[in-house]
Amino acid sequence: MAYKLFANHCHVFPDGAKDNAQIRDLKQLMQECGIDKAVCFTCFQEQYDRCGVPGDPNTWLYNQIKDDPTLVGFGTIDFNRDDITEQVEYIASLGFKGIKIHPAWQEINIMCDKARKVYEKAQERGLFLSFHTGLHWHRLADYNVLLFDEVAWHYPRLRFSMEHIGGYHFFRDALAVICNNRRAAPYPTVYAGWTSVGEENEEVPGGWHLSDIELRTVVKQTGHDHSCFGLDFPYNDAGDTKRFIERIKNMDIPEEAKEGILGKNLADALGIEL
Repeated sequence: MAYKLFANHCHVFPDGAKDNAQIRDLKQLMQECGIDKAVCFTCFQEQYDRCGVPGDPNTWLYNQIKDDPTLVGFGTIDFNRDDITEQVEYIASLGFKGIKIHPAWQEINIMCDKARKVYEKAQERGLFLSFHTGLHWHRLADYNVLLFDEVAWHYPRLRFSMEHIGGYHFFRDALAVICNNRRAAPYPTVYAGWTSVGEENEEVPGGWHLSDIELRTVVKQTGHDHSCFGLDFPYNDAGDTKRFIERIKNMDIPEEAKEGILGKNLADALGIEL
């Protein structure tokens, strides 16, 4: 079966901010891997400042992809500022479909006041949130995966993905959150982000390793429409990406689930036509 591939989770950077991580590099990987469309996360303000370019990362990404129908923009929030609601409004005004939040890297508590302002306004504006989940060298109490159930509880119309599905260390907690909210709305609200899930044949698991049994469990317990594939570009190269795609295609799950994971579910969530 031929699949339309629409991938989430591509970090892109201006020239000078990070090597081999520019939009042209992503486009080359997409072509090599047969990916039709991809979601681009702009970088965080601290990363943007490295390149010495004036302006802000959200405006930069808008100008880079506004004429490219294969790329969909997600903005980022500068939590060091107080104008949180205004930042979300600006992201929506650019036509972006969502926001990338990395609680550990940004060193925020998932349920802090500023984060809750983002959730409230994102829910109002119909923006999708992609969260990093899994261990990332910050105080675990701030980004305990079970806290995402609080996000889903307090903002029941907010759609978001749990990228990496908690990773090796927190997979079951992430799955519990997704399953606990599976019937909370007439449409999926909490998604499993199949991003950097490792190799099935790894004898000793890495920090992002998930086995085929675990991934098949996600489908069995949540259904075919609660998962979406992500690249984690540029941290995974074309070879990694091809292996991940083939792994999903060859997995013992229904064809409807494969179609959803590889593009349809994300497209439906964002209102994008494949």
